Amino acid sequence: MNKRAIISVTSKQMGDSDEIKVVTPGTFYAKDDVFYAEYAETELSGMEGTTMKIKPHKFSLIRQGSTNTEMEFDKKEKSISMYNTPYGTLELKIETKKLDVVVDEEGGDINIKYMLSIVGQEVLDTTLKINIKTQE
Repeated sequence: MNKRAIISVTSKQMGDSDEIKVVTPGTFYAKDDVFYAEYAETELSGMEGTTMKIKPHKFSLIRQGSTNTEMEFDKKEKSISMYNTPYGTLELKIETKKLDVVVDEEGGDINIKYMLSIVGQEVLDTTLKINIKTQE
């Protein structure tokens, strides 16, 4: 059963004093032993929506809109994601350093620390914090 939720997403790259924070309404539900959180994006972002697929040891961030990507975070293995833009496709390499998932039927927290590399660019040391609070 879908529940209404408030979803908070905070992203920060080490060495950068700026922090990106989004707090938005969305939906939260479980299906086949996997939790999902979904929310609509703003027009300014050029995105249509985001889906988070949450498992105890794996987390996927799926974004759709003017750019499409599915980023996978798994402590056991590195992942490669394709970031499709109107101007071409970029290969993202993700090495998850930390993945803490504490989520149940009422929501919870996901904390991720990962290294993101894009061909020809400096590796970005990034943290991602997500909080999901269901509402009655």
